[in-house]
Amino acid sequence: MPEKMDAVVAVYANHSQAEEAVKELQRSGYDMKKLSIVGKDYHTDEHVVGYYNTGDRMKYWGKFGAFWGGIWGLLFGAAAFAIPGIGPVLVAGPLVAWIIGALEGAVVVGGVSAIGAGLYGIGVPKDSIVKYELALKSDKFVIVAHGTADEVAKAKDILRATRAVEIALHPVQHAELTAAGSR
Repeated sequence: MPEKMDAVVAVYANHSQAEEAVKELQRSGYDMKKLSIVGKDYHTDEHVVGYYNTGDRMKYWGKFGAFWGGIWGLLFGAAAFAIPGIGPVLVAGPLVAWIIGALEGAVVVGGVSAIGAGLYGIGVPKDSIVKYELALKSDKFVIVAHGTADEVAKAKDILRATRAVEIALHPVQHAELTAAGSR
């Protein structure tokens, strides 16, 4: 399971606002390997040819094909998940590894999805996870930037200038880590 780091989570009303935020982080020099995005997969709404992974890049044809194609060109790692209660979602960035780690490690956090388990694994509190899952259910997009306290503070400042519906900082529970280290 990846090391817990601070995280800032931003919710966007639509894909164009989320894409604008990702591009702003990129322009500002934020490490794109520390950025994830989650959104609904709309291939069920139309007749899509499909999507596939070619190394670091996923190809996708569909309603938001250009959006996801562009995002996958910037971020590292991509996956599609069918989440009960939310539906099909696409995830790009390190959150993919956190979700898979939570699933493989049989991390079960009562009442949250696989995405929630991945977020919980990096230190996002359960009450916030429920909020992010509701945002995904209502077709919003969730961006997660993680890193050191300084990196996350920089990302939060950048995201504050975008059109996020909500931005929340989730610092690592430093006392929890200190207590674990002293055993």
